[in-house]
Amino acid sequence: MSTVSLLRATSYEHESLRQALRTLLEPLGGMGAFVKPGDRVLLKPNLLTGARPRKECVTRWELVYVVAQLVQAAGGKPFLGDSPAFGSARGVAIANGYQPLIDELNLPIVEWNGRRYETVSENFNHLLLCKEAMEADVVINLPKVKSHMQLTLTLGVKNLFGCVPGKMKAWWHMEAGKDSRRFGEMLVETARAIAPNLTIADGILGHEGNGPSGGEPRMLGVLAASADVFACDRALVDILQINPDQVPTVAASQRMGLCPPLHQISFPLCQPADLRIENWKLSDRLMPIDFGMPRVIKSTFRHLYIRFIKEPMTAYARRQET
Repeated sequence: MSTVSLLRATSYEHESLRQALRTLLEPLGGMGAFVKPGDRVLLKPNLLTGARPRKECVTRWELVYVVAQLVQAAGGKPFLGDSPAFGSARGVAIANGYQPLIDELNLPIVEWNGRRYETVSENFNHLLLCKEAMEADVVINLPKVKSHMQLTLTLGVKNLFGCVPGKMKAWWHMEAGKDSRRFGEMLVETARAIAPNLTIADGILGHEGNGPSGGEPRMLGVLAASADVFACDRALVDILQINPDQVPTVAASQRMGLCPPLHQISFPLCQPADLRIENWKLSDRLMPIDFGMPRVIKSTFRHLYIRFIKEPMTAYARRQET
């Protein structure tokens, strides 16, 4: 039986958050159940954009800071990585206030290098994924709870799409995006290949409406943690009171037999019903997942221009990405 630890939490203040995370992880065995001395531990937050630092569309630096401290206390060696839509992971992290934790904890930020990995899927016999995630001893997935204009919600499974290097994400939108069912399955296969050891969802302040970046912050007061990313997403969908069939990643994980029914998930702390949110706002309208060739080429050119010609902060810090 998969276990999802759920907790009411309302503050990013360090000591309060540290206590909340310790309580959250205790039913799972604590951080020491996942991290052993000497382990290289990838922290994978959502670093979507540097454009809207006060709109809660990235994982809060305070959460990453406390998780990194817990990893270090367990003897692990944390490093941070992601593949933002534009610019570098370091540039987006700094734009969102990550500099203090980078400096204090001497936290390395890596840029992805891609490699093809075979999968067990009949529809996707290989995936191009970052070797830094695949070769890490431990992967801790740190998604932000958000609405999404293409996928209804972006949670733990979708966050792992950030382990696809560079603009390969845009090409996947073009290749698999013509069919939301196929696109959802691709995201699930990506998550299954990466197999995060632990997912901790930042739902203290979420992002509702026209996400993943064009919406507005909303207090949810929720932290969620699980060794099973699919079960974690299923619990969060129930908290937001969204039909799981509306979320391609959750629907795909259920079809593929990777996501347990809600009644087969163990909740040692709070039940989803204890934390349910009323009237969570989804996007005004769903956009096509398929980017199309012209948009992919334009997006790739802009990414390369920003990444290699201009400094990330000056190039995209005021740009709004959706």
